This record gives sequence, C-alpha cells and structure tokens, in this order.
Amino acid sequence: MDRDNRIIVALDCDDRAAAEGIVDRLGEECGFYKVGLELLTVAGPDVVRHLVAQGKEVFLDLKLFEIPHSVAGAVRAAGALGVSMVTVHGMGGAGVLSAAVDAARAFPGLRVLALTVVTSMTDEDLAGIGVRSSVGEQVVRLARLAGEAGCHGVIASPQEVAALRGVLGPDALIVTPGVTLPGDAPADHVRPGTPRAAFAAGASHIVVGRTVTRAADPAAALRRLRASPAPQASAAVG
Repeated sequence: MDRDNRIIVALDCDDRAAAEGIVDRLGEECGFYKVGLELLTVAGPDVVRHLVAQGKEVFLDLKLFEIPHSVAGAVRAAGALGVSMVTVHGMGGAGVLSAAVDAARAFPGLRVLALTVVTSMTDEDLAGIGVRSSVGEQVVRLARLAGEAGCHGVIASPQEVAALRGVLGPDALIVTPGVTLPGDAPADHVRPGTPRAAFAAGASHIVVGRTVTRAADPAAALRRLRASPAPQASAAVG
C-alpha cells in the first residue's frame, strides 16, 4: 500500500452520485476510500469497481460476522473486486478469522483486518451484551486473537493504538476510525482522537469522514489533515 495513502476518506453516503461527487472534488488529493454497508447496499459492487478502475485503493468495511464458509466467500468476492482491505468482526472467533485469512491468500493485495470494538461502544455497552471486560481489555483480547489467526491488522479507536502496537508489533496494520481535528464534533465516536495523536501512537492508517466530506472545500480539508500527522508513520505502512 502506498505510503501517501495513510488517510482513508469514508464515503458514508446514501447514494452513488453523492459518493462520486466527493471523489471528483478530492481528485488527486485522495487515493484511498472506505466503502461501508450503506453505500454498498445502495450502489452495489459497481461503486467499488469504479473506484478501483480509477486507481484508488478501497477499504471495504463489511464487518463480516457469519459462519466461516460464508465469511470466506465474502472475502473472495472482495478480493475479486480488487479491494485493498476488508474487515471481519473479531467477535466471530478464531475459526471465522482464519477462514477469512485463508480466503485472502489468493489475492496478494488484499489485507484482512479484524474489528475489535466499534468506536461507538463504551464499557457500559459491553456490559449490556454480557462482556465484563473494559473496552481496552476487550480490544487487546480480540487483537491477540486476530494476530494468532494471521490477520494483517485490526480496527480500533485512536485511544487503543499505543497498547495495540505494543501487542501486535511493528508490522501489523492498525486502522483507526474516530479521527477528527481539534474542535470538530466526533459524531457517533465515543473514543475519538486527533490525526497527530493516532499516528504518534502507532496507527498505520486513519479513517476520516465528515471532517473532509462535509467541508466546504474537501480537498483543502484533507490537506489540513495531512499536515496534522506526526511526520513518521509506522513501519507497517507500505
């Protein structure tokens, strides 16, 4: 993956025209986009093919949580689309994570990332579903499971990056949503952080959404973000 593509812009749009409008306005400023469930459901896989055909990298954020056979099939479908990253839910367990990694082997450019704990969840939310650990403890537990299964990295909030880098080592990808500039509203993220803090802690990539996509000048907003990170990124990027 290109070292210049450490900032991933989330196309959290409810129609394809809006997503393509953002891509057009960003132009050469952005080479990496996240496509999630909303846009994929509305626009279908053609929106991914269109981005890949333009030379963009795609992070397909599916958070796959199914039986291993179904997860493997979805990962193969993602690889055939030409995406660079796909997410599998760490709570699916070792069998699901291993099935995803095995399916990705046929696609050398595809990286399997395990979702740890979504950035909208708190300790209380975990307790509500019967998980007695704190968010930090659960993130580390699932990250270890992902590493043992052979995943290329994890998804976690900026606030867990430093602990994860210590657990996973220098080569793992750590992709962090919930990143905003100081003064920006964190939206649904309850464990946010700034780009500088995320990269300084060891994040390989950050995911940004409204800070860029709802700005009056998205390209200028992205340049402002790019100027914010600490100058040295993790060795995991590349």
